[in-house]
Amino acid sequence: MSVSLKDLDPAFQGAGQKAYPFISWIQCYFYFSTECKNVIFNLTTSVVNVTTSLKSGALRHDIHYWLGKDTSQDEAGAAAIKTVELDAALGGRAVQYREVQGHETEKFLSYFKPCIIPLEGGIASGFKHHEAEEYKPRLFVCRGKHVVHVPCVRSTLNHDDIFILDTQTKIFQFNGSNSSIQERAKALGVVQYIKDNYHHGKCDVAAIEDGKLMADAESGEFWGFFGGFAPLPRKAAINGNKKSDPIPPKLYRVEKGQPEPEEAESLTRNLLNTSKCYLLDCGTEVFVWIGRTTSLDERKSASAAAEELVQSLDRPKSHIIRIIEGFETVAFRSKFVSWPEASQVAVSEDGRGKVAALLKRQGINVKGLMKAGPAKDEPQPYIDCTGNLQVWRINGNEKTLLSASEQSKFYGGDCYIFQYSYPGEEKEEHLIGTWFGKQSVEDEQTSSIALASKMVESMKFLPSQARFYEGSEPIQFFAIFQSFVVFKGGVSEGYKKYNTEQGSADDTYDEDGVALFRVQGSGPDNMQSIQVDAVPSSLNSSYCYILHSGSTVFTWSGNLTSPEDQELVERQLDIIKPNLQSRTHKEGAESEQFWQLLGPKTEYPSQKIAREPESDPHLFSCSFTKEIHNFTQDDLMTEDTFILDCHSDIFVWVGQLVDSKNKSQALTIGEKFVEHDFLLEKLTPKVPIYIIMEGSEPPFFTRFFTWDSAKSGIHGNSFQRKLALLKNGGTPPIDKPKRRAPASYGGRSSVPDKSQRSRSMSFSPDRVRVRGRSPAFNALAATFENANMRNMSTPPPMIRKLYPKSAPSDSTIAAPKSAAIAALTASFNTAPRETIIPRIRKVNAETPKEMPTPNSNSKETPKENSMDSIREDAKEDEAEDEEGLSIYPYDRLTTVSSDPVAEIDITKRETYLSAAEFKEKFGMAKVAFYKLPKWKQNKLKVALHLF
Repeated sequence: MSVSLKDLDPAFQGAGQKAYPFISWIQCYFYFSTECKNVIFNLTTSVVNVTTSLKSGALRHDIHYWLGKDTSQDEAGAAAIKTVELDAALGGRAVQYREVQGHETEKFLSYFKPCIIPLEGGIASGFKHHEAEEYKPRLFVCRGKHVVHVPCVRSTLNHDDIFILDTQTKIFQFNGSNSSIQERAKALGVVQYIKDNYHHGKCDVAAIEDGKLMADAESGEFWGFFGGFAPLPRKAAINGNKKSDPIPPKLYRVEKGQPEPEEAESLTRNLLNTSKCYLLDCGTEVFVWIGRTTSLDERKSASAAAEELVQSLDRPKSHIIRIIEGFETVAFRSKFVSWPEASQVAVSEDGRGKVAALLKRQGINVKGLMKAGPAKDEPQPYIDCTGNLQVWRINGNEKTLLSASEQSKFYGGDCYIFQYSYPGEEKEEHLIGTWFGKQSVEDEQTSSIALASKMVESMKFLPSQARFYEGSEPIQFFAIFQSFVVFKGGVSEGYKKYNTEQGSADDTYDEDGVALFRVQGSGPDNMQSIQVDAVPSSLNSSYCYILHSGSTVFTWSGNLTSPEDQELVERQLDIIKPNLQSRTHKEGAESEQFWQLLGPKTEYPSQKIAREPESDPHLFSCSFTKEIHNFTQDDLMTEDTFILDCHSDIFVWVGQLVDSKNKSQALTIGEKFVEHDFLLEKLTPKVPIYIIMEGSEPPFFTRFFTWDSAKSGIHGNSFQRKLALLKNGGTPPIDKPKRRAPASYGGRSSVPDKSQRSRSMSFSPDRVRVRGRSPAFNALAATFENANMRNMSTPPPMIRKLYPKSAPSDSTIAAPKSAAIAALTASFNTAPRETIIPRIRKVNAETPKEMPTPNSNSKETPKENSMDSIREDAKEDEAEDEEGLSIYPYDRLTTVSSDPVAEIDITKRETYLSAAEFKEKFGMAKVAFYKLPKWKQNKLKVALHLF
């Protein structure tokens, strides 16, 4: 389709270049462009274009033309023409909606939060400068997101709706006795809007409850505007608000401007011809489907046919939605019995480029009209990875706690429960999850969910909960475990029993047998080894592999792998086959022994295994089972349950006032949502599901909102919370009690156990690795540096506030800074030290000589100490300077010692060895050892049981 753009209206210049609502008011053929406002006039026809930037990088356009109740036929026709012109300027891809006052779509209303307020008159009356006159009270009725100006008389009030009385000094909200808490809370948003825009934020607010008579002074003041209190009718008639009965969809083919019925037993995608236009009549909605090869005249006639159809059926308030082939909405596709994914049209940017070129020749700025930049490939975990991890394996109806060395080694035939405790903003947060192997049995899956739910319930529903399947784990799971291994088979009784009943061979991993592992991940903080079938077809050119048979170990690197991928193999060897030498193979240069173990060489893939991408988030209310467009945190009502669908993850958010029975059913709600597939996105049943409790929202959930954690600390229901915020000027009242973080399940402390694991801070991309500093410099740096920028290889300090809300005051930081500067100055006045490797003090039975008192001015240094020190240049990769360490025998320093030494730094056990014993065990001096990369140091320490 070719469209001439030489007569493009100036009002549409710049439309679609940015992701924001763009509104044009049309009246008497004069066009006025502005940003999206909440006021629309009854005599006005408005054209609204909304451009959204998708995660894929593309721009999505929606065009709505709104018809006021007093809009003339000429203005409605002008809106239709201008809508086609705007669509042409956007490349002919926009979805067009016809909106009628009082019957707007939810999507259109979401652009005008908290509501739209139609006023009498047109644009001209809205821009008149009024003379100073007495402020006349105005009465509005709120019905959902519709706010209507009604006569300010007592007979207007009823028990079913919510009314807002706007006076000169105070705004009253009258809550009908039959209105819901959610409706009352949403109406407060209208009160806030009126207060900010008509009173400059300076007026009082009062809530009047229906049926309380003259209980307080504010009620008496409210009824005084209506001549005093009088009983209201039990039911008020509401005209034009009746819902029409649903009708089965009927498909029409447009031929020469006339709709012709399509005879078919069921609606399928094959009925739509790319060279035709069609009408799909669904009662309250009429869809106009435009084939991509249709002409401009055919498209105009199809739109006219839709208008005639709704008029002939006496349904003037029906929505007319015009869509182009390849850009069908979910609502349209849901009307068809089958809509194959392959039918989606692959559209190039050529059409948009031609439109941009035409606009540029006319002197119009086209910057931003082309496709936006691609989305980031590497997902972020959005979780603090310095917490404490506990893992249980499910065995029947019981769970067994795994040791720290085994908690990251899973079997594909088993089920597991993990509890991860990590520092939150104000308290310790918890994530309790279940992991199901591909070969796990259903009985143990059910048992693990029941046991995990009991753990959550025992902690008063404060932890978040998760359900993961092998092969569909999210980035948060891998970031928590860091190094993760999945073996074939299982060790649980349920798996063994099922194998016996089925007569299947037990393929549980045998460390002395032949096994092949695919190594994957993005770095040391996110790496996995997955055991696959030991056959050549399991290889992939995009991955590295570990192949072993007993003590024979091979590593294999595909041609498409990077040096970083190959380094992960070395790290994973330390876990799967430690202390064994491996033979390295590159793709295409394998030895005969390699193929003898694996089998005859065959074809294998070269593309990386695709993971489900994260799409644009969609929020659904479980009470009304409808999507909430352009959602914010305020849309989450504490009495309700909501679902956030990101395609790759499903979040079920549960409000604090939801009863315990419904809280325990949250996972079932999420599974039902996946089964229903509201967005027709072909969700896999194994998609990760999170249960998020209000007040304990993790960062990987709040990132989809502009989040204020203080709001969940306000007491009361949704209405009471918003009323408290409104009366406090939008600032949450500080009445949140400090809750103690619940102890971790199983009787163990939730504080990270440094003897158990040393975790790295992988959630911050701005960390700096700094070593080899003096104590004084470390003191100064710890004061001035960001708390997140820490040494990755050392255990994290016991910090509980990783996301501070505000910077500390000057008075709180002055003392630490002064002390740090004093420490640094003192180091300048002492004699220079010549060693950075810790000096070791031998342990003996003699009484130590009396040391000089702190007040002593003597600066003499024993000659023996300077002679025993080791000269070494300070480098980043060398050990930190720690003085005063004692010497202990190797047998007492190992992790398996029967008589371990107490009160030592367990992350540096090797520093307590004598120089001779160190060289004997490590085969090198300490100087050479500390020059090695950190991962090689750890590998040697693991082999000697010193890590």
